[in-house]
Amino acid sequence: MDRRIFGLETEFGLNYVPSDGRRLTPEDAARHLFRPVVAWGRSSNVFLNNGSRLYLDVGSHPEYATAECDQLLQLIAHDRAGEAVMLDLVEQAEEQLLEEGHEGRLFLFKNNVDSAGNSYGCHENYLIPRKIEFKRLADMLIPFLVTRQLLCGAGHLVQVADQTKFVFSQRADHMWEGVSSATTRSRPIINTRDEPHADAEYHRRLHVIVGDSSMSETTQLLKIGATDLVLRLIESGEIYHDLRLENPIRSIRSISHEFTGQTVVRLMSGDEPTALQLQWKILELVKAFVARHGAHHDQVERVLELWERVLVAIESQDFSPIDQDIDWAIKHKLITGYAKKNDLALDSPRIAQLNLTYHDIDPNRGLFHLLRRRGLASSVLDPAMIHDAVENPPATTRAALRSKFIRAARVTGRRYSTDWVHMKYEEGEGGVVLCKDPFATSNSAVDELIEVMRRPV
Repeated sequence: MDRRIFGLETEFGLNYVPSDGRRLTPEDAARHLFRPVVAWGRSSNVFLNNGSRLYLDVGSHPEYATAECDQLLQLIAHDRAGEAVMLDLVEQAEEQLLEEGHEGRLFLFKNNVDSAGNSYGCHENYLIPRKIEFKRLADMLIPFLVTRQLLCGAGHLVQVADQTKFVFSQRADHMWEGVSSATTRSRPIINTRDEPHADAEYHRRLHVIVGDSSMSETTQLLKIGATDLVLRLIESGEIYHDLRLENPIRSIRSISHEFTGQTVVRLMSGDEPTALQLQWKILELVKAFVARHGAHHDQVERVLELWERVLVAIESQDFSPIDQDIDWAIKHKLITGYAKKNDLALDSPRIAQLNLTYHDIDPNRGLFHLLRRRGLASSVLDPAMIHDAVENPPATTRAALRSKFIRAARVTGRRYSTDWVHMKYEEGEGGVVLCKDPFATSNSAVDELIEVMRRPV
């Protein structure tokens, strides 16, 4: 697909730290966080003016799902807008808690593992053609996804054989299947739940749940951009070497733990390349495909250059060319530098605190944001794009219609409901519109429903 719908769903870690000794359960903290949302939306599961979805997921994890996007920078801006929305809720919740006699701070972390070892996700959604045989697509995509952590892992500290090691990925140790319909009981790399949020005759939604949450916009660009390019190659129907893995789950763990990229992965064919060699092979195939068919958007060359730069850095074990661009490399430099300066082992509580605080989304506390202000972490967005995405939907997708409907309903004060494909007016003569085209930016039926909603009941 030359033009594709993308979406990101980010679950945040939530923690309340009292300064007066009065603790709150995670459920109570989440209830306070979502109190303003419930006040206007009558639910903790709502769609916002910018077309995105905000809700409480399993385990009291706040979750933000971006509106439908069809451009990479647009998607990154709307993902960053989710952080801004969450920070506004934190500020309101802390004020309310103080009025109720609670002195403390709420923390939101854009990471994937808590101190108890529980994992929560960052899910990626890609619109793909229905005509593609899904098993073939999964077989071809999983080798890329298993080794993709070399490109865009968030970096983490784990115990491996009684030793604390810095590893590529936070999610790798929590995946249990290659392809499955489960999401929490037995996390797969690719979730097969068939909810296209589009015309099911022509489209399917690819739901990838293996990825780490990204603090870095540059990492985000590479993660989504490279995956889109691999999908284009698969969708073209062009045949390439069989890269199916004999055991994807065993491979994903061992790759994460071996920081040189030299983990040997056994293929179904019997070949035994390293993780790094597998990524080089896929990059070569993608570059040849782009050379034959051309770039389908203006960020392709940037994605390919960064992809190659990451592989060269891992191969040479000189991370300096990427230590402002890739989350694991930025964090590795931060943590190893601090440990060396202060003569600390990686299992030190102070190092564990750095590992967590890197992901604090508060710009005044989070270490990633501190590094960015100091020019030690790169960006791809003009801040104005993020500010715009907080209030406004992507103008080039169905999200624009949803936003138009929601704004009209809230102005009139009428009862309404919406999901990814439906817009429903629930008073008077009522009405509902089904919009199956995620690329649609205008719809006369939606306009008519808004007119009905504006009439006196």
